[in-house]
Amino acid sequence: MKTIYMDYAATTFTAPEVVEAMVPFFSQSFENPSSLYSRSDGNRRALAEARAQVAAAIGARPEEIFFTGSGSEADNWALKGAAFAPRRKGRHVITTAVEHKAILETAHFLERNGFDVTYLPVDAKGRVRLDDVRAALREDTILLSVMFANNEVGAIQPIAELGALCREKGILFHTDAVQAVTHVPIDVETLKIDLLSMAAHKFYGPKGVGALFIRKGVVLENLVHGGGQEKGRRAGTENVPLIVGMGKAAELAMAEMESERQRLSALRDRLIAGLREAIPYARLNGPEGMGRLPNNVNMSFVGVEGETLLLDLDLAGIAASTGSACASASLDPSHVLMAMGLSHEEAHGSVRLTLGKTSTEEEVDRVVEALTEIVARRRAMSPLWEDFLKEKAKEA
Repeated sequence: MKTIYMDYAATTFTAPEVVEAMVPFFSQSFENPSSLYSRSDGNRRALAEARAQVAAAIGARPEEIFFTGSGSEADNWALKGAAFAPRRKGRHVITTAVEHKAILETAHFLERNGFDVTYLPVDAKGRVRLDDVRAALREDTILLSVMFANNEVGAIQPIAELGALCREKGILFHTDAVQAVTHVPIDVETLKIDLLSMAAHKFYGPKGVGALFIRKGVVLENLVHGGGQEKGRRAGTENVPLIVGMGKAAELAMAEMESERQRLSALRDRLIAGLREAIPYARLNGPEGMGRLPNNVNMSFVGVEGETLLLDLDLAGIAASTGSACASASLDPSHVLMAMGLSHEEAHGSVRLTLGKTSTEEEVDRVVEALTEIVARRRAMSPLWEDFLKEKAKEA
């Protein structure tokens, strides 16, 4: 039986066209692009083309794109670079309670090094409130970092409003757009974004390469020191094959973004409707419709552990994920779902299903069928489910 892959938010396969574009730069065109001799000219041109392709995906200028080793590195650079920048005039950073660990752990690092960090709450759909951001602003606030779209529940944040507020107050605005780039329209000029992180492997590019958009005029401290690569801002010999792959992947993804958004949104809604109809008390976590990523479904099932569901799904040939213990090697439930107000039981009983290029209606229907059987079987053995039904009976 063919495995159904429903974990595209974790990573994607590398598109064949991307692999084809990368291959010559591993062996034939292997020269260091920083070398002065003419045989490196081709590699320099390849880097320039990739930079332009990535810039076009977010409405930036090529000279504002700086390649990194991952989206996590880009996040680290944005926060640490802003905090330790030579022109920094404060020690206060604002972010949210539902950020990716690459942001939250970096924020904790800043706290250990004398900075104040405010972690804003979110509403029941996982979105930050603009009034909370305004209330958190201080005279010494230097940076606001809010992810474009949440990796667990797909909630798209009010980026335009946040960008306008930060521009008005003279505060740097960073967004972790790893889940959003090439999946939803982004224009850094219109949205008034100063810093934006992305990763190639989220849009059918290779793993091990990302980028940070740094608006022209924004001064950051370097994260990686050494040589003069990336205009002196990120040391290390450029990984030409992977950078070329990222550029090609961005170009391909943008060419089909609108059609793929519509296709995946329809599959997403089919999956949500199917699970709601087939499984009693199935809860959708995050916003509906246009308020969430087109490929994201996050559901909670009362009386069932998410980790158990994942193992049962795996046995059924379905690859999915959860934000709780199985994914984090921790007994703690998802910090995102807890911040949204879910109980421990609801958060532990969650599963994330994310769609992509290979997803079909037939696969969606198979997942609904499999989860319906699994949840019913597990609930039949669950004292939590029995207790839940008793409480519902009392309410009636």
